Amino acid sequence: MNFFRNSMKYFIFLLLAASPVLVLSGCETTQSGSGMNVASVIGAAAGGVLPGPAASVARAAFAVGKTFQDITPEQEYYIGRAVAANVMGTYPPVSDEQVNRYLNLLGQTLAQASDRPETFGGYHFMMLDSQEVNAFAAPGGFILVTRGMIRLCRTEDALAAVLAHEIAHVQGQHGLRSIKTSRLTSAFTILAAEAARSYGPAQLSQLTEAFEGSIGDITTNLMNNGYSRKLECEADKGAVTILTRVGYDPGALVAMLTEMQKQVRPGGPGFGKTHPDPKDRIADLGPLVGVKSSKPASPERQQRFEEIVNGV
Repeated sequence: MNFFRNSMKYFIFLLLAASPVLVLSGCETTQSGSGMNVASVIGAAAGGVLPGPAASVARAAFAVGKTFQDITPEQEYYIGRAVAANVMGTYPPVSDEQVNRYLNLLGQTLAQASDRPETFGGYHFMMLDSQEVNAFAAPGGFILVTRGMIRLCRTEDALAAVLAHEIAHVQGQHGLRSIKTSRLTSAFTILAAEAARSYGPAQLSQLTEAFEGSIGDITTNLMNNGYSRKLECEADKGAVTILTRVGYDPGALVAMLTEMQKQVRPGGPGFGKTHPDPKDRIADLGPLVGVKSSKPASPERQQRFEEIVNGV
């Protein structure tokens, strides 16, 4: 909980640091001497977060509007960190150094082949201690995969397909699209209105409420509602591109979805609750994957996969 609160406070600080001459939607901002005391903002709004990155952010000027597209990479990172903390409140992380190192080696390789190889805080991959078949991609590159999902994978290509799909969600900023526009409008309106004045408790309270709501919007979508078929299709297409660039079998994604169709009950917990029917996704993937779907697994990859994942 403290981790979530500190993330939220620091995220609000990022917005405050940007706000001296903030103008809404489509207008440029320039740095000005507003007299805002950065140290006092850190103390009051950031709750003691180390000032190193804050000082750098404070020197920058942000153009912010009213949609997810106007959120900066820094802001996306702190939103994603708070969302990941919320997810891990329900699904505790597993401190298995070997498996997490393997997930990061595989995930970082795939991320570098994506259309978004870098994020503000980098990509992070971790296993969650749950038998539920599921995976989550929080904004900014936080990718969490359950034991149940890893156990469902039979090859490294299959696990790569799962990670590539989640990376494609980050690439498309799908999580940020979950934030209600009204929350962003409210927050940015407060920032604009208060640009020439210091922020009092009432304004900070309103900002906290707006951005806590934003975190809640994304977390609810990831854990309860899921993405639309359109966004899942977009992530599947992105995954096929990533897998092909690295040299993994893009047909492994179809194989994973086929396995999920056998084992996951539509509307049930985890994947079944938050994802479209696998057969619909398989149908959408057909034209993309075609005859590539039956490549034999690499013996070297398979050996590595079995040595590390065995026992998960």
